Amino acid sequence: MIRAAGVAEVKDTDFETEVLGSELPVLVEFTADWCPPCRQMGPVLTALAAEEGERLKVVQLDVDTNPLTTNAYRVLSMPTFMVFRGGEPVRSMVGARPKRRLLEELADVL
Repeated sequence: MIRAAGVAEVKDTDFETEVLGSELPVLVEFTADWCPPCRQMGPVLTALAAEEGERLKVVQLDVDTNPLTTNAYRVLSMPTFMVFRGGEPVRSMVGARPKRRLLEELADVL
């Protein structure tokens, strides 16, 4: 998986600990190597993690190697972004978007 700098990768095995058990809200990008829009989001996620790291945890999950989590949340399109707070998904967005728009969509969950 092509990881965004400063963004952790989560897997089926640690999703519960890293995402559902997080003190901070977590933005999960469900991504895949074969997805060009996912690659475009790399710099956006890197910047978001750097700027909002105190308020928001940003992680990536490779859908090809983590089918349990992908199927559990019925993720069908890449990239899908899900925000988890208190162990529950509170927002879902599909498709690449510029950082400004992503921040606007996250404003009420931060």
